[in-house]
Amino acid sequence: MRYVFAIWALPLVIFWGWFGLSYYDMNFGYVMLTRQVHDILFGLYGEMLGLDAATIPWLVAKACIFDTLIIMAIWAFRRRKLIAARFRAMRERYSDAPSVPNA
Repeated sequence: MRYVFAIWALPLVIFWGWFGLSYYDMNFGYVMLTRQVHDILFGLYGEMLGLDAATIPWLVAKACIFDTLIIMAIWAFRRRKLIAARFRAMRERYSDAPSVPNA
């Protein structure tokens, strides 16, 4: 499962890292991180998709959130017995514990 997390997280880190650096024009002398490349790239994607270029990052963010929910659901399904046992233990600890100890 750790490979799935790595394969899921690596493109997100690369894209959002690039997006943040290029959006705020922190290019460190690298042309790919300039705001001009950012605007050209999203303008090109906007023309290809027939959308406004400003809406594309929000669509990507929604897709990332959806993918994250799917990955977390798969992870929770694979660990459902452990999660249920921890939940039961936590519920027993807080529901059966006496509030005032016997003296």
